[in-house]
Amino acid sequence: MLAFRKLSPSDYDQWKPLWHAYLEFYETRLPEALYESTWRRFHDDTEPMWAYGAFDDGGRMVGIAHIILHRSCWSDAPYCYLQDLFTAPDRRGCGIGRTLIEHVRVAAEAKGATRLHWLTHETNATAMALYDRVALRSGFVQYRMVF
Repeated sequence: MLAFRKLSPSDYDQWKPLWHAYLEFYETRLPEALYESTWRRFHDDTEPMWAYGAFDDGGRMVGIAHIILHRSCWSDAPYCYLQDLFTAPDRRGCGIGRTLIEHVRVAAEAKGATRLHWLTHETNATAMALYDRVALRSGFVQYRMVF
């Protein structure tokens, strides 16, 4: 049985290794200071971003989801961007990703959002197999300018 909840400041030591593993999965490194500032923003009531976790029966964090609520020119209600979703490698295939998405959907709806959206890399076939079962593929392609 999984438990799902918004992460609290005391969860940092369990969140950090999962966040690090997620970044490694995407072959990315971030400065340690960015881990800390991101964590602070998750717990700042003035920031429109939150972190959620999935916990196993022993209280071990086995999945994370980061969301950002944002305005849209296409709606008076906000949209919710699921920026990061990660399941511990030893727990993949157990429904944790699906459970996190569903709980994030409920949390986003409770915050007034009318849309939940996310991206994944085109080579992440495992994730896309799940996403194709739980959501509609928009057909849009992301372009990016880095400054």
